[in-house]
Amino acid sequence: MAAPHLDPAAERLLPEATRRLIRTTDGLDDAEYVQASGLPGWTRAHVLAHLALNAEGLAGALRGVVEGTRVPMYASQEARDADIAALARMEPSAIRSRLLGGCTDLAAALDAIPPDQADTTADRVPGGRTFKLSTAPGMRLSEVEIHHADLGAGYGPEQWSPEFTALMLDRMLTRGGATSSFQAHAVDLGRTWSSGDGGPVVAGPGFALAWWLTGRGHGEGLTSEGGELPQIGAW
Repeated sequence: MAAPHLDPAAERLLPEATRRLIRTTDGLDDAEYVQASGLPGWTRAHVLAHLALNAEGLAGALRGVVEGTRVPMYASQEARDADIAALARMEPSAIRSRLLGGCTDLAAALDAIPPDQADTTADRVPGGRTFKLSTAPGMRLSEVEIHHADLGAGYGPEQWSPEFTALMLDRMLTRGGATSSFQAHAVDLGRTWSSGDGGPVVAGPGFALAWWLTGRGHGEGLTSEGGELPQIGAW
């Protein structure tokens, strides 16, 4: 059951997005785990290891706040990277098991957040960026949907729901990541977002805008009034 004090749209979308990811994972042959993903230097095993560890880390951080013991998602950025590499070297059955277990634990941790702690913050790494517990469903939803597409296993951004696409554009075009000003017009959603102060209109399907804003692809399906697509920061 969705907790009303959390992000209602993200929490509603997360369970089905997770089920889609698990179905794709279960459909991969073991040999497909070592094949390249859409992320430079990462195999599909790396992507799935990251998703498993992200679920475990987020669940641990949420439980820590609820239990009164502050626990970061990751001990450090270096530890996170090393753990992903280590899990990616394990048998596919072990990766699948960790992913399913992590997703299950995270669902329980989200359900356990009391309303009076929704605005409490948790740490990504010690001394690093913090996040409100209320934003956890949206954080995880973005990880699941984007990295599911990164697997290159039959699921792509064109299959994102309009609701998730709009959530992504809301999030990404208010974070100040672009290095130039522009307007993003999602022709299928009938909405325009502004990044910075005015600038050229970049238009196309919402999913194509969101995919480009994560730094993926080359802006396929998009047009820009200025000819060249604006420069954006890394996701």
